[in-house]
Amino acid sequence: MRQRNCDFVGTTMEVDGQSTLSLREFGCEQNLLSRPDGSSSFVQGDTSVLAGVYGPAEVKVSKEIYDRATLEVVIQPKVGLPDCIKILQTGSLVMQCQHLPQDGSKMLKMGSPIWNMDSRVKERAREQCVRETCEAALLSTLHPRSSLSLVLQVVHDDGSLLSCCLNAACMALMDTGLPMGCLFCGVTCAIDPEGHIVTDPTAQQEKNSRAVMTFAIDSAQRRVMMSSTKGSFSVNELQQCIAVSQRASEKFFQFYRDSVRRRYSKTL
Repeated sequence: MRQRNCDFVGTTMEVDGQSTLSLREFGCEQNLLSRPDGSSSFVQGDTSVLAGVYGPAEVKVSKEIYDRATLEVVIQPKVGLPDCIKILQTGSLVMQCQHLPQDGSKMLKMGSPIWNMDSRVKERAREQCVRETCEAALLSTLHPRSSLSLVLQVVHDDGSLLSCCLNAACMALMDTGLPMGCLFCGVTCAIDPEGHIVTDPTAQQEKNSRAVMTFAIDSAQRRVMMSSTKGSFSVNELQQCIAVSQRASEKFFQFYRDSVRRRYSKTL
């Protein structure tokens, strides 16, 4: 039975004395596809992503992992087929925040590989970001020697695409009923030339900004599970963006709870 959770939410709240946190309207529909074991459609403003999860299922021997499930993530672009080029292992896509310099005055030029490649390979980089986030959240050891597939179809991209992919992936995993140690959400922040932080930026706002950062936040302790960065920024600005993203995650997690509550209160 199709369950529609499309109460769109938009929010503006005070972060500190100088800036406010503003999110575009966002909403979600779960269980809208018949073939996947779980599916969702997540919308943030004019950015929309459709997600489907298949599995646990039998895995090829060449991809089998004896102590946990194998997770594959594919991001389908709006036009054309996903590229199959392998990303050269020249750098990690996941930035460990605890290893950042402590000198707040030092400027960092942290161009993640996701922003330095052509559009085809960017898809593969986004796939790795989503896959590593999902692997950290899933209790994949409960399904050893099996396969999980997550397919993300980009319907429209108007900025904050990676965070929308993360949110669609989490809602699809919830719909599948797979065991998870925590939920997660994606939040994108941009820093404009004047140094103001813009949350959930549009494509035009990203283009005009001097730095763009996307964080995956966990629901248990509000820790940063994954980050992807573009541009130049100071450590203080990075810490401010993390704090803003953690505040913004409260709205997404509350939406998750409300969606599940509405869905299962109708079926019980």
